[in-house]
Amino acid sequence: MVDTQLRRRGIRDQRVLAAMLEIPREEFVPLESRVVAYQDGPIAIGEGQTISQPYMTALMAESLALRGPEHVLEVGAGCGYAAAVLGALAARVITLEIIPSLAQQARDNLHRAARDGNVQVVAGDGSGGFAEGAPYDAISVAAGAPEIPAALLGQLNDPGILVIPVGAMDDQELRVLTIRGGHVDYRVPTLCRFVPLRGGEGWQ
Repeated sequence: MVDTQLRRRGIRDQRVLAAMLEIPREEFVPLESRVVAYQDGPIAIGEGQTISQPYMTALMAESLALRGPEHVLEVGAGCGYAAAVLGALAARVITLEIIPSLAQQARDNLHRAARDGNVQVVAGDGSGGFAEGAPYDAISVAAGAPEIPAALLGQLNDPGILVIPVGAMDDQELRVLTIRGGHVDYRVPTLCRFVPLRGGEGWQ
């Protein structure tokens, strides 16, 4: 997976590659899907949700430019795999999941994979962020939104980076928004298609 799906597609951050190599992806998918845990595509995890394609997980993690001491918010815990990757790259991760059964699944998966030491799973609407833990050095959103939720921008540090899929449900672009010295800039590394962001500031 790391060689053929990540390195060959341009993932260069050695810390991201090491995390993806180390974390057992099969621990985060349903038992019946473990034989395809490393396939080049998303996998259903229940409740109409998926675990993202490995390349997309790596690209989003690399785009956050984490170096170790950061406090990170993830919106859309799903099965907990991306949170495990972020936890290997940052000091502290809070991951939000609006579907209670998936929040528990993420907790169980992270605990089983011994990746819950610095990762906190919170069940709740992530579209408005998590003000309790703000501000964050980096925010990663694993669901597509029609526009960037204002609440997330308000919880981002300066400097800080926000990665989020934006656009229509079937036509999204991955935006990497950077705040530095009050100046906001963004780039689009790829087009994408994510499940819709649910909640107050997502798709209604």
